[in-house]
Amino acid sequence: MKTADRIDSPDRTEATKPRAPRPAGRGVLRIGPWVAVPVRRTTVIAAAVSLLLLCAAAVATLSMGRLGIALPDLPSALAGDATGKNAFVLNRLRGPRLVVAVATGAAFGLSGALFQSVTRNPLGSPDVIGLGAGAGAGAAAAALFLPDVMPVAVGALLGAVLAMTVVFLSTGTGFRSPGRLVVAGIGVAAMATALTQYVVYAVERDKASALTAYINGSLSARSWDDAATIWTVLLVSLPFAALLARPLSIGEMGDDLSTGLGARPGRTATWAVVLSIVLSAGAVSVAGPIAFISLTAPQIAKRVTRSGGPHLVMSTLLGALLLVLADLTAQQLPLFDDLPVGLYTMAVGGAYLGYLLLREWGGAAPRPGGGRRGRGPGGFKHIRRPRLWGVFFMGGGAL
Repeated sequence: MKTADRIDSPDRTEATKPRAPRPAGRGVLRIGPWVAVPVRRTTVIAAAVSLLLLCAAAVATLSMGRLGIALPDLPSALAGDATGKNAFVLNRLRGPRLVVAVATGAAFGLSGALFQSVTRNPLGSPDVIGLGAGAGAGAAAAALFLPDVMPVAVGALLGAVLAMTVVFLSTGTGFRSPGRLVVAGIGVAAMATALTQYVVYAVERDKASALTAYINGSLSARSWDDAATIWTVLLVSLPFAALLARPLSIGEMGDDLSTGLGARPGRTATWAVVLSIVLSAGAVSVAGPIAFISLTAPQIAKRVTRSGGPHLVMSTLLGALLLVLADLTAQQLPLFDDLPVGLYTMAVGGAYLGYLLLREWGGAAPRPGGGRRGRGPGGFKHIRRPRLWGVFFMGGGAL
C-alpha cells in the first residue's frame, strides 16, 4: 500500500515522469518560445548542403570567364563598390540573370513538388498539363500577330493562363481529378505545340531565331524588372505553400484516411494545382517554358532526403540549384555560343526521364510466390498497372 501511495502521490511532478522517446532521425527546430517545428536531420543537412552549393554556383556565375569579376574584387562589388567592367557585369550582364535564375528555378521546383504530391506520380509536373506549351503558343502568337503591341513575355503569360483555363473547363471536375487533368493537358499541349511550330515556320528567319530561343527557355538579357516580377510571385506564393504542406503530407496517406483526419483532399488538391500553375506561369513569363526543372527537382529531393512527404523546401532549393548550374553551363561551355538554357535542361531531363522509364520496365518487384511481378512467359514484361501507360503519355507531354 505504501508503494502504491508513493506512486500515485501528487508530489511526483510532470518533469520526473518518463517521456516517450523521440523518433530516430528527428529533431525540433525552435523559433522563439512559441514556434517548434519537427524536422528530420537528414533534411536539414541536405538543405544546408544545397544552399552552400547554390552559393558556390552563384559565385562561379559571377566570376568565371573572360568578363567575370575577379574573386578578390567580388565582395566589394557585391557591397556596392563596383566600377567599370565589374559594374557592367554585376548590374547589367550577369547579376540580373543570376537573380532571375535563382527565383525561376525555385518557382519551378516548388511548382513541381506541389503537383507531384497531388497526382502522386513521379512524372507529374505543370509541363505535363500543357502550361509550358500554352506559354510557348502565347509567345508565338504575340510575336506573329501583335509584334508591336504585346510583348512576348505578356503573350506567354496569357497563353499559359488560357491553356490552364481550357484544361480546367475540359476536365469537368476542375483541378480535382489528377487523371482527367493529365489527359486534358496532353491534348492542350499538342494543340499549343502545333500552333507554336506553325508560327516559327511562318515568321521571318531573324524573328524565328529569337522566338525559338524564348520558347525553349532562355535567361539571356534578363533585367532587374524581370527579377522583381519573379521574386514577387515567389515570395507571395511561399506562405500559401507553407499552409498546404501539412494537408499535402496527410493526403499522401490516401484520400479516405486524410478525409477522416479532416484534411479535405479535394480542396487541397485544387489549391495545390492552382498555386503550382501560378508559380509556373510567373516563371514562364520571365524565362520562357524551361523544361524538366519542375519534374526532376522533387524527385532528387525525395532521393536525397530518403523520406516521404511533399519536400517543398528541398524542391525549392534544388530547383534553384539546377537552373543556376544549367545557366552556368550555357554561359561557359566552349562548344556552343550561349545556347538557351532550356536546351540543357531538356538534355538532362530527357536522360532522367529515360532512367525512370527503364526503371519502370526493368525494376519489377519480386512476388512472394516466386518470379517477378509483371513478367510474362519468355521474359516479356506485361504491363499490368495502368500508370505505366501514363508514363509514356506524360513523358511525351513533358518533352
